[in-house]
Amino acid sequence: MTSPETLPSLAQKVRPIETGSHVVAAAFLGECAVFATGEGEVLVTGESEARVKAHSGAILEAANDGNRIVTAGDDGRLVAVDRQGQSETLVEAPGKWIDHVALGPDGALAWSVGRTVFARTQKGENKLDLPSTVGGLAFAPKGLRIAIAHYNGATLIYLNAPEAVPELLGWKGSHLGDLFSPDGRFLITVMQEPTLHGWRLADGQHMRMSGYPGRVRSIGFTADGKWLATSGAREVILWPFQGKDGPMGKEPRLLAPGQGETRVSAVACHPKHEVLAAGYSDGMVMLVRLADGALILARRASGSPVSALAWRADGQVLAFGSEDGQAGLLAL
Repeated sequence: MTSPETLPSLAQKVRPIETGSHVVAAAFLGECAVFATGEGEVLVTGESEARVKAHSGAILEAANDGNRIVTAGDDGRLVAVDRQGQSETLVEAPGKWIDHVALGPDGALAWSVGRTVFARTQKGENKLDLPSTVGGLAFAPKGLRIAIAHYNGATLIYLNAPEAVPELLGWKGSHLGDLFSPDGRFLITVMQEPTLHGWRLADGQHMRMSGYPGRVRSIGFTADGKWLATSGAREVILWPFQGKDGPMGKEPRLLAPGQGETRVSAVACHPKHEVLAAGYSDGMVMLVRLADGALILARRASGSPVSALAWRADGQVLAFGSEDGQAGLLAL
């Protein structure tokens, strides 16, 4: 990469925000940016800031639908916070850890406790026991179908059809997160080892995306679904999903390498254009244009890894947060 100091820069336009602790997730509720932290707080930014103590312990994961952010905590609670900073406890499981949470269409909600997944829809609540601890939850783009990542694969289930038999997509190893492609044709899982796995859902065809020097912790599809952007390497690795076979038999693109041994720690694709934000293990944030790999510096290295990135729905503001609690907003 060209030295960051010689690149076009928007770093001077960043509005700094102090969250107080490790930023677990960043999101937007309308025009308000929100940050969930490892100390159990949700910080809502707007004309004024609201700091909500959502959990007595740590926030383990968060999901949002643009209207609310729902946080899962090691205190056994699931809490929703809206853009006004009002909170509501959705679930209480004393003595348990709520490890994962996902939001779906029409207010659908899913969460996991150990090996058990719970789902709440307009028709009621479902419960599904898995053979091993849940590694991740993801709703399909359309319909009430959910994917559950776990040891040795992922399970698919239709929540509005209780009589439906869960479908197992098998692959040996520990699967710690999952994501549907925007068109719903592919399911991708993040694995404990430095690799991704995927399935073409029409026929169960496997897709293995390997070659990473470290575990992949952040993935996201571009708005048109043509590329899957991933962290885990010195560069942003982009896997092609333009054809019916996804990345099978194709080489990935490598863009925006970090300096020295610095690796990409977080990615977030722009909601409208072929642009992405990349956060690095040294705290730097870059904007990357996919067409030609052009770079703009969004934040200079701070020494602490970027742990969260999010775009506002209109693509005009980027939120970022780091492991040391430093966060910021960049208006384009």
